[in-house]
Amino acid sequence: MSGGTERVGVVGCGLMGAGVAEVCARAGARVTVVERDAASARAGLERITRSLDRAVRDEKLTGPGRDAALERVHVVDDLAALHDSGLVVEAVAEDERVKLDVFARLDGAVRRADAVLATNTSSLPVIRLATATSRPQNVIGVHFFNPVPVLRLVELVPSLLTSESTARRAEAFVVDTLGKEVVLAQDRAGFVVNALLVPYLLAAIRMVESGAARAEDVDRGMVMGCAHPLGPLALTDLIGLDTTRAIAESLYAEFREPLYAPPPLLCRMVEAGLLGRKSGRGFHTYSGDGTRGERLAAGGT
Repeated sequence: MSGGTERVGVVGCGLMGAGVAEVCARAGARVTVVERDAASARAGLERITRSLDRAVRDEKLTGPGRDAALERVHVVDDLAALHDSGLVVEAVAEDERVKLDVFARLDGAVRRADAVLATNTSSLPVIRLATATSRPQNVIGVHFFNPVPVLRLVELVPSLLTSESTARRAEAFVVDTLGKEVVLAQDRAGFVVNALLVPYLLAAIRMVESGAARAEDVDRGMVMGCAHPLGPLALTDLIGLDTTRAIAESLYAEFREPLYAPPPLLCRMVEAGLLGRKSGRGFHTYSGDGTRGERLAAGGT
């Protein structure tokens, strides 16, 4: 897979999809991003543009580099635009029904028989998504981490039916073209990182839920006492409480262990629309630019 000439498709242009599109374009690939409608496509392109502008301000990208990357990105609302893609990354919401629908539609839309169909799922079984297509040997998990332009890790998750050729091509693109680091994971809920991370996040939520500690003190304790770059509740806000709950539900459905069960507080906050940074309020409050407010939004405060 040659990054400079490869046509890459991305389905979904939220935080993850926009990040994947950006790093691919910055690496020289021509990227077509598909959103559900024209308004979402415009919003997705604006999201990519803002991120590239921020990279220029932070002196991580030159102005000409930003312009060249933008020229390589096209955001549309028609899945048929991916017909000649060599690699397609699905990055829609962490909802099994939505992802299954996307893969069923990709099967008809992507005409290249050798195209790699990748899912950015953080917890769902890759094999379940693969069997929604007529070519499960071409499907593989390629799990990026948020924010994609900053974090170098990618989990590579072959299913029982993923071909060696598909796995080699996906790894070559991630490592050689994007310059990221790969860890190989088995196709089980949570893979490597979330299987370890999510119980930690849920334990922090339970601590706040029980009144054992305030959210701000839990986060301060892990940052200052354990040298974590971000406290568990601030990290949950960054991930999104809805995404955290979805991952926890997938883990619990597979393993049936209490440490994976989403706490009631997490579920109530999602139902209330307190989703973290993207909604402006979660365990902490946030201003319009995503910076932390002084007071906590929920959780024993």
